Amino acid sequence: MSQKKKEKDRAERQGGEMRILPDPGCMQQAERLREVLEELVEINKNVPVIVEGKKDALALRSLGLEGEIITLHRGQNLYEFSEEIMESYGKTVLLLDWDQKGDQLTKSLEERLEGHFEEFKGFREIIRVMCQKDIKDIESIPTLLRRLEGIAGPST
Repeated sequence: MSQKKKEKDRAERQGGEMRILPDPGCMQQAERLREVLEELVEINKNVPVIVEGKKDALALRSLGLEGEIITLHRGQNLYEFSEEIMESYGKTVLLLDWDQKGDQLTKSLEERLEGHFEEFKGFREIIRVMCQKDIKDIESIPTLLRRLEGIAGPST
């Protein structure tokens, strides 16, 4: 049996995923990122996470978040959005992209949501630092993790 055929058969047995031997540094990065995300999953059981859009929310769901995820872009201006958040929640996690737009939105929300996000500010910073050389948005985290772990094929 040819090597290609063996790899294809193995990928089919693994649900379409094919493992590629990852670099040890990549595996360590993936493990650290998964640890941060596991902590975020626990926090999200009681605290909502604010993201920019639907794709970001779907990405976090695919990573195991089961609590409330609030999308920023839902037809309200920042003032209305912030007022609603402050009235409805004692605490929130701001997890916006770290591109120029995401940085601007984060700064604006931080000014408006003072006292509601600071406890969890580190999540965005840690994820940004761990991912910024590879990606600039939340929606790309699942794909990045799969690549770092040496998994090729359909994304989760």
